[in-house]
This record gives sequence, structure tokens and C-alpha cells, in this order.
Amino acid sequence: MVKRILIGLSAILLLGGLAAAVFLYWQSQAASDPAFFESAIVAFEETDSLGMPPPGGIVFTGSSSIRFWDTLAEDMAPLPVIRRGFGGAHMTHVIHNARRVITPYAPRAIVVFAGGNDLASGKSPETIVRDFETFLALIQTDLPDVDIWLLSMKPSKLRWGQWDEMKRVSAALEKIADDDPRIRFVETGLSLLGPDGSPDDVYVFDGLHLNAEGYRRWTQVLKPQLLEAYGES
Repeated sequence: MVKRILIGLSAILLLGGLAAAVFLYWQSQAASDPAFFESAIVAFEETDSLGMPPPGGIVFTGSSSIRFWDTLAEDMAPLPVIRRGFGGAHMTHVIHNARRVITPYAPRAIVVFAGGNDLASGKSPETIVRDFETFLALIQTDLPDVDIWLLSMKPSKLRWGQWDEMKRVSAALEKIADDDPRIRFVETGLSLLGPDGSPDDVYVFDGLHLNAEGYRRWTQVLKPQLLEAYGES
């Protein structure tokens, strides 16, 4: 019995290691190609061709933590939301695709979560912040009346060694938001830490993506602020 358990655990660890290696290789390819997620963007456009969401919604965009938020519409109800997260997106991918996954919806607000994949691929906090600034300038040119909500970095188990760099990015984003009334910074990351200050049990098997409890905590932090801003309109 013990032997079977050990064999099972070994297999899980092996598969986890192989998955991590494949993910790292995939990320290295994505980092150098702004159009890497073209197939996902085309899929969004095909969905829209069947029925375009009404204007005035809240677009959620960014990396896979948005993509995998399957309960987003339910969690944010009655606020109308449009989920447009894709793959392991970096900010460069969000910038490259903004006029296809954000602008067409004429949203009242945009919620953005990205940056973790950028750090994991070797980009510096300063590079990531500059990419956020490029994104903000693009949106404020195309949609000058829209509000932009920046979610803080996520202290995952897999990337815990980069938490100090993540905090530098979050601090810079908060400063940007302090200086612009149309930009909001939301500290969602700290809600994912346990009492000892390390990542809590809010991740799926890979130690990176949120489980239901993780999304519940994000909702608990973010939704009241969105409702305060838009719930009566």
C-alpha cells in the first residue's frame, strides 16, 4: 500500500516537473512574440460575431488568472462583465491586442491583471511598469473616459521567490493610480497570503493558478469597489 502511494506521488511529481518545463519553454516563446496568442484572439472575435456584448460593460483582461475565472460573471453580478483574458499573456500581448479585445466593446471600465508571466520570463520590474504605462497611454487615447483598474501582483507558491520583485511592480502601479483619477489600483494579492505571510492554500495543483477560494478572495476585495463605482448606474 505504502509502495503504491509512493509510486503515485512520484508520478505526480514527474508529471508536474514535465508540465513546468513545457510551460517555461512555452513562456520563453511567448515573451518574444506579441502575436503569440493570435488563435485566442480570433476565438474571441468569432464569439463576438455571434452576438456582440452591449456597450458599457466592464472588460476583464490580462493573463490566465483572468482566462480561468470561469465564475466571473456570477461573482460580479449584477455588474455586466466581459472576460477577455488569454493564455500566459504578458503586458506586451495585452498592448498588442487591446484594440481587438478591449476597444470594440466601448466599456465603462477595464480591469487588468498581468505581470507575473513577464517576471517569470526574465523581464525586470522596470520593464513591466513601462509596459503598463504604454498600455495606459493607449487606452486613454482610444477611450479617454474609461476607468482602468489595475490588480496587484499575485503571491503564488510557484513564484514565491519573485515576491519582492512583484511588490516593486505593485508599488509602482499604485503610485501611477495615485496620480491619475481615472486609474484605480486594487491590492488583491495580500488577500491570498496566510497568517504566516506566505501563500495560502488558494491555488490548484500547479501552485500558480487560483482555486475557487482564491477567486472568492479576489471577489471579496474587488467587487465592493466596483459596485461602489458602478452599481447604481
